[in-house]
Amino acid sequence: MKYLRDKANSQVAVMAKKTSRNVGKFTLTRKTKQLKRSYHRPHPARTIVTRSQSHISGSYFHKLPAEVFRMILDKLSVFEISVFSMVSKEINRYIVDHISTLAWRNKMITENFHHNTCLEERLTIGHYRDLGLLFKRSTLLLPTKDRLKFVFSRFSQIHCFMLEQCLTADCIGFPTYGVFLQTLIAGWDELECHRVFNFLCDLTNLLQKIEAVITGKPGVRWHQELQLRLFCRQVLLDPWPNQPDCQFWLALLLKPWPMVSQAHLLFILYGPLLPEGTLGWQDLVERGLPHSALWDLARAILLLFGKLEVQDWTTTSMLTILEELFVIPLPWHMENVARLLVLCGNSLCYTFLASKAVNGRLLEISRLIVYIILVCEKDGYHMSWAVKLVQQICKVFSTATERFLFIQHLENMFSEVTREIFEFSITGNHFDDRETFQSLCFLLDASARFHTRFLHMFLQ
Repeated sequence: MKYLRDKANSQVAVMAKKTSRNVGKFTLTRKTKQLKRSYHRPHPARTIVTRSQSHISGSYFHKLPAEVFRMILDKLSVFEISVFSMVSKEINRYIVDHISTLAWRNKMITENFHHNTCLEERLTIGHYRDLGLLFKRSTLLLPTKDRLKFVFSRFSQIHCFMLEQCLTADCIGFPTYGVFLQTLIAGWDELECHRVFNFLCDLTNLLQKIEAVITGKPGVRWHQELQLRLFCRQVLLDPWPNQPDCQFWLALLLKPWPMVSQAHLLFILYGPLLPEGTLGWQDLVERGLPHSALWDLARAILLLFGKLEVQDWTTTSMLTILEELFVIPLPWHMENVARLLVLCGNSLCYTFLASKAVNGRLLEISRLIVYIILVCEKDGYHMSWAVKLVQQICKVFSTATERFLFIQHLENMFSEVTREIFEFSITGNHFDDRETFQSLCFLLDASARFHTRFLHMFLQ
């Protein structure tokens, strides 16, 4: 019995061992088959479409009929279309085709530049600012040359944007064109802006028109002078809020010409305007003008020469242009020269006077300083500024004898200018006698204040 029981137990153990081996073998086989099946099983379909797949298969708008897509664009504003054009290259191409149609151009590129209300003017200028954004964004992928051709082929046919094409006095075509251009090229580098300038010159014959004006006698071509001033100021210069940008465009306008012509052009662009709209060439020669008439010209000079290193201007070129400016069309009234120098500030005023002092032109510098003191009294500047200016000029001279000679010329010039104004007032002239008498009174007061400050400085 014991023998049979042991044999039975051994047979059960052998069967259990075989069973465990078969189970392991079966499990390994099933895992291998599952691995093979999973290797050949296809991946689930993607729900995210990449840019490359979208370009191949087409966007959702690609499935729309062209008429429906045009209806969608017609419902959008100009600004919204400009934003929509940046969605993809394909959308950008659709929009470029859409804004190239004659129907869209006739609808959106309006020519309502002769308004009576400020609200209408603001709406028109705002509309063209949005058009500038649209053409800036829709042509973003094109080279600069192609962008300019595409844009200006649409706008060069607008008469109010061209020189000497519109004669309406209250036309806002140039300011609108300036806002459009500034919006279009904002952020472009200098090389691209050079191309824009050259393109505009070819389109409008700008350089030829400038040459015709600056080589002629001042004031003869008064209409061309005014048109040139309005176009350059309102299209190329005034729309830029930052001084470096405005300085860049002003330098582009001046650089092609010699110094004499640069001074002439600077006067056309920023010189004083008479109430009837012409440039005050003769007024600067015949009588003293208020500071408001010379402020634009002073601002332009500061814009050009405030930082000489920015546009490769030199001190010599600055002084040459100023010297030429003060004799166009004839030597200016000395009060206007003095007032412009005072408006330009201490640094430029000192540089101009010091250059004359170095060259020994004592009579010129003395007369100019007397009129600078007169301007300080008339316009309300503190007389200590003029005293410090004279003190700085004294340091230019190396010896005590030269400094004494300069002070002597200055004191004699006070007497000479006072006598000239008095004789001018009693001999009769075509100006108001009251104005001349006031100038004499101002000069006497100015002399007293100046010498008080001057002596006080030495007593200290």
